[in-house]
Amino acid sequence: MTETKKSRSEIKRESIVEAAKSAFQEFGVQSTSMDRLAEIAGVSKRTVYNHFATKSELVIYLLSDLWESSLLDSSVVYQTNQSISDQLNNLIAYQIEFMSGEQHIELARVAIGSFFYEPETLKKEIDRLVSQETMVHRFIKAAVKDNKLLIDDVNYAVEQLNDLIKGRCFWPLVFKIQPPLSETEKQFVQQETADIFLKRYRAAPIAK
Repeated sequence: MTETKKSRSEIKRESIVEAAKSAFQEFGVQSTSMDRLAEIAGVSKRTVYNHFATKSELVIYLLSDLWESSLLDSSVVYQTNQSISDQLNNLIAYQIEFMSGEQHIELARVAIGSFFYEPETLKKEIDRLVSQETMVHRFIKAAVKDNKLLIDDVNYAVEQLNDLIKGRCFWPLVFKIQPPLSETEKQFVQQETADIFLKRYRAAPIAK
């Protein structure tokens, strides 16, 4: 199959995106100017603005890309021959690492800040992303099918699980209410979240 050759515009856009990922990681979002991005990407400042009108627009693009990656991720897959408790703990641990990741938190801060100026842009992107099936959806559906969880509304259960995690590992960090969690604190949140979720949704063992 013949690969479609990328246009010069597409190549430049990719260079800008990669430069942003690198610069935001090294210098932070707030400390990275569009001038610096242009220099790192090897393009003119005008080219950067042709692709992304504002830094907030670029941040929302990167945040969406990060979320898309997590949607497609299959690092944790439900296994019928393993303990539901152990597997759920692994899933929650993975979600905690993703949600509390430094890059995710910093991008989220800028995106949330831009919401007040471009509310429709961010809302539209969030609506698009939340409508897609995630690794958590797939895990819970498989556990329900295996009669390990008793859930009528999977979407609501996923939202509950994510809210339990975000309440300790995302929102307090976004608004700088608390410092990043230690490994001990992450493990505590992981276990508590799993216990709460299983207490609500764990199916009773099938009598033999």
